[in-house]
Amino acid sequence: MIKILLLSAQPRDLNPLRLDEEKRDIEQGLERARHRDRFQLIKKEAVRKRDLRRAVLEEEPQIVHFSGHGGGEEGLALEDDNGNMMTASAEGLAALFELFETLHCVVLNACYSEVQAQAIAQQVPYVVGMNDAIGDRAAIEFAVAFYDALGAGREVPFAFKYARAAIDLADIPESHKPVLLTNEALIAAKKI
Repeated sequence: MIKILLLSAQPRDLNPLRLDEEKRDIEQGLERARHRDRFQLIKKEAVRKRDLRRAVLEEEPQIVHFSGHGGGEEGLALEDDNGNMMTASAEGLAALFELFETLHCVVLNACYSEVQAQAIAQQVPYVVGMNDAIGDRAAIEFAVAFYDALGAGREVPFAFKYARAAIDLADIPESHKPVLLTNEALIAAKKI
């Protein structure tokens, strides 16, 4: 069973995103997938730092997917106890994810998240981040296609390319924004 931990945060002091649409479309795609019985989707919303670390500890997922805002060097935008923005640093995320050997892939579907992806890629075989601001439509197309490909039994590198092609196919000029970072040493060690 491949557990996908789908985390989202929509701080009230930032512009709203179509996170519900992204979650719904990912879930519907996996429900229709050829290999749907291989996947379990766990969704956590309004994620705070404590929620993030607890969810990873409790679920021990193979894939962590974050949807929301990113701020480059400032970090990923999570929520505080009042629903306002609180950032999670690249170093903090990398330190957390290093503790979980089951973690195979992290997808940061957030603007300017390549900074966090670079740090996490030292600890996780595959990490997706965004090298620039990415629009809602492109982010949703990417995420849905990525999980459609995984649900069809494809590996992460194929799913990544397929998802970028989906952005192009939707006539959205942002397919260059998602980046895939691979840690070849970890891939070889885990025989992925």
